Amino acid sequence: MRKNIKFAVVSALVMTAMLCSCGGKKQQEAAIVEFKTTKVTQQDVTLNSKYSATIRGRQDIEVYPQVSGTLQRLCVTEGQKVSKGQTLFIIDQVPYQAALNTAEAALKAAQAQEATAQLTCESRKQLFDKQVVSEFDLQTAQNTLLSAKAQVAQAQAQLVNARNSLSYTVVKSPANGVVGTLPYRQGALVGPSMPQALTTVSDNNQMYVYFSMNESQYLALTRKAGSAEKLIKAMPAVQLQLVDGSIYESTGTVETASGVVDRSTGSVQLRAVFNNPNHMLHSGSTGNVIFPVEYKDVLVVPATAVVQTQDKHKVFIVDKDGVAHSKVVDILPQNNGKEFIVTAGLEAGTEIVAEGASMVKDDQKVKK
Repeated sequence: MRKNIKFAVVSALVMTAMLCSCGGKKQQEAAIVEFKTTKVTQQDVTLNSKYSATIRGRQDIEVYPQVSGTLQRLCVTEGQKVSKGQTLFIIDQVPYQAALNTAEAALKAAQAQEATAQLTCESRKQLFDKQVVSEFDLQTAQNTLLSAKAQVAQAQAQLVNARNSLSYTVVKSPANGVVGTLPYRQGALVGPSMPQALTTVSDNNQMYVYFSMNESQYLALTRKAGSAEKLIKAMPAVQLQLVDGSIYESTGTVETASGVVDRSTGSVQLRAVFNNPNHMLHSGSTGNVIFPVEYKDVLVVPATAVVQTQDKHKVFIVDKDGVAHSKVVDILPQNNGKEFIVTAGLEAGTEIVAEGASMVKDDQKVKK
């Protein structure tokens, strides 16, 4: 009886030990999580960065009238292509035509007075030579002639002004381009001091695309090129992503960079030029400039391998025993959202956790 009891107790203890052993192994296996790893390599890479952009015509010219009056006729429609010198609007010409007629008449009257004064002056000179009149009479006649000539010059200036004012009633396009909105209609009173332009003529054969780069990125590129002037010459061709997500068919060239950092945003504005032969781009539109930067022989890691904590970045290095250890690294601010360039903290050939690094704990056993 006692032997049977002892046997049963021993058997129970053995079974319990076996179960505990199996459970411990399962818990230990459960604690080891599988992560994708990769070895850091040194390679050439091109990173594409996106920058919000605003599209403007090469020339966006606001058209204001130079004289006041009633808008008599609109000669164009919104969105119409126009040539330089083409008539856009006509302002009431009646008062300006009347002013021109008055100026022409005043000029003729002044010229007649000048001719009379000329005859009088010549007559006084002949009489003075014969000592019939005094020098005072001769001088008076000469002064009258000078005054008449001045009146002619004044009348000519008024005529030119009247003729110009009449010509300004025909508002013409200052450049080749496309007509913008037309806020005023026939019968509206317009003038030089009006708050809103008659329209805007946009030269959209070439488009200016403005985008901003933060100061640290611009400084890094400038340092790499050697100077701001060399940087502009070395700028790569850029692409334009339109609002619908498509990529514009032609690449653009960066022409200028602002020499002043915007204090409110801490950024530098750059301007790229895109050809627009099919007039697909419109002034006032927005998009994204895709800016490529080439780097030679750099350490590249996936973005999913980097964990950011405040102002620091770290990756998890996997040792030969499969244990992950966090390591602080330095990365370039330029990135394409998928890859980071590591400048310090890693060496080529080091194995790191490639995906899910944010879920790894320090000194955790990982399964490759």
